[in-house]
Amino acid sequence: MTPRPETPLLDTVNQPADIRRLDDGRLRLLADELRAETVDAVSVTGGHLGAGLGVVELTVALHHVFDTPTDRLIWDVGHQAYPHKILTGRRDRIRTLRQGGGLSGFTKRAESEYDPFGAAHSSTSVSAGLGMAVGRDLTAGDNHVVCVIGDGAMSAGMAYEALNNAGALGSRLIVILNDNDMSIAPPVGAMSSYLARLISGRTYMTIRRRGKQLTSHLPKSVDRFLTRWIEHMRGFVTGGTLFEELGFYYVGPIDGHDFDHLLPVLKNVRDADDGPILVHVVTRKGKGYAPAEASDDKYHGVSKFNVITGEQAKSTAAAPSYTKVFAQSLIREAEKDERIVAVTAAMPSGTGLDLFAKSFPDRCFDVGIAEQHGVTFAAGLATEGYKPFAAIYSTFLQRAYDQVVHDVAIQSLPVRFAIDRAGLVGADGPTHAGAFDVAYLGCLPGFVIMAAADEAELMHMVATAATIDDRPSAVRYPRGEGMGVDLPAEGVPLEIGRGRVLREGTSVALLSFGGRLGECFKAADELAAYGLSTTVADARFAKPLDHDLIRRLAAGHEVLITIEEGSVGGFGSHVMQFLAEDGLFGRGLKMRAMVLPDRFIDQDSPAAMYAEAGLDARAITARVLDTLGRAGEAEASRTA
Repeated sequence: MTPRPETPLLDTVNQPADIRRLDDGRLRLLADELRAETVDAVSVTGGHLGAGLGVVELTVALHHVFDTPTDRLIWDVGHQAYPHKILTGRRDRIRTLRQGGGLSGFTKRAESEYDPFGAAHSSTSVSAGLGMAVGRDLTAGDNHVVCVIGDGAMSAGMAYEALNNAGALGSRLIVILNDNDMSIAPPVGAMSSYLARLISGRTYMTIRRRGKQLTSHLPKSVDRFLTRWIEHMRGFVTGGTLFEELGFYYVGPIDGHDFDHLLPVLKNVRDADDGPILVHVVTRKGKGYAPAEASDDKYHGVSKFNVITGEQAKSTAAAPSYTKVFAQSLIREAEKDERIVAVTAAMPSGTGLDLFAKSFPDRCFDVGIAEQHGVTFAAGLATEGYKPFAAIYSTFLQRAYDQVVHDVAIQSLPVRFAIDRAGLVGADGPTHAGAFDVAYLGCLPGFVIMAAADEAELMHMVATAATIDDRPSAVRYPRGEGMGVDLPAEGVPLEIGRGRVLREGTSVALLSFGGRLGECFKAADELAAYGLSTTVADARFAKPLDHDLIRRLAAGHEVLITIEEGSVGGFGSHVMQFLAEDGLFGRGLKMRAMVLPDRFIDQDSPAAMYAEAGLDARAITARVLDTLGRAGEAEASRTA
């Protein structure tokens, strides 16, 4: 008889408790199957790949050693957590990653008890973990708190603020530093692993603790000298002096792909009862999948791909992306003006500044995951007569809001903010949706705020920003491909604070700010079927407002609707404020502001998200008819 094939080990794992029942020797097989499952799933959905593949063994080891979810396991950023999701009861849904109604591409508290903290922006894990550890101590709990943070996330100041606070508090906390890029580690091998196991073991920790007890009876100056001398000597042998200075007990570096190295150290630090411990683990992005290992930058985030060849699906977009148009426009402006420089916060390819850096390597600056520093760095450049363009995603700029206010706006420094990912962004979901930037910048005195309706407008707005030398400015634009309009040879500066009328009508005025202009044209065509003549206008600027244009639209139409890809408090609110102050509401005008709803919208295709948000052509038409008291006609049309 032909023997029946053995059931894949991964098929027997439904929860981490199943991993804890496995012998240590079987974890290698589980890791291999988990890696294959991760590759196969992401080939179907697209998403983040390299980071997750690099932590497969670490993920298995952590769930094997620690009693999750009672023990809290926090993944920084979360894009490395796909293997974690597979092992925590979500394998049957893993091919819905980043899809409408499916799993989030990041950790999410509402999704699983194994996700104790949601994370899609970096460098938050140690702060959150410390809060959990202190909460545990206040309630006399005894569970562990483990934070996994990558070396890239360690470029953010927040991570060091948290480490410093954790060291000062002395709470029991375990931080795993996943070093896969910075090369901050000395060579990793048998000796390094032996030392890590030795110094994390109970014997060494007991001797260390008793030594502290003995020296505590000595004068404080002598006690402090002896303690620092011992730790410095250990640092010479094992590294980690920086973390020791911050108050952490440093262990490592160890090979993050070798269970013989990982398991003893993780068990030792689990059983230690001292304060905060940092375990330095060295891994490789894309580990175990040759295409990802060979090109970790291209496989950090991927579209759907062929598992065998690694070839990613080609874009079928007929128009260039807004990001590419921005980069090419900035290059053209920089060719004309040597004072133009560019700043990015660890997102050179995401913002298109990798293209700028190829043309002007000495004028492009990647400051790391440090948006606060990046904004003030750009402000410093501006004081010296340079023209900095700070290209930062809308949601990432939120991290630097005080710097925007204090270091840029109050001093009227001409920093130009290129705000990518404006509006809803699709698969990345609410954590990356640019919903608030118009509101949080529009309240700042002196700002010039622009939004591109199409890619040609973006070119003109980049050229406009390059001419603004007396105050800060921002241009916002969506993620994804443009509208397919004809592009000019180069951008032409716009008149500050002037919009444009693109279609004339008599009864309804649609005033768009940003990327919903195409939907306004569709709505105008639909409204014509109801006998409504519609004006379509593009505001271009939220600040300063085009007062003349708004007065004209208000005076010449029964209904004025503003449409924007942002929250309440943005463009529409500014228009309403002006209309109220100008006394135009008392003349029979019916005015409505269409904004994103007051809730977060989960990931889906952008079209589906905007439909849910009520910002597509159908919703615009319905709002107009409702404002005119004709909502029943729209409903009858839909049910006919």
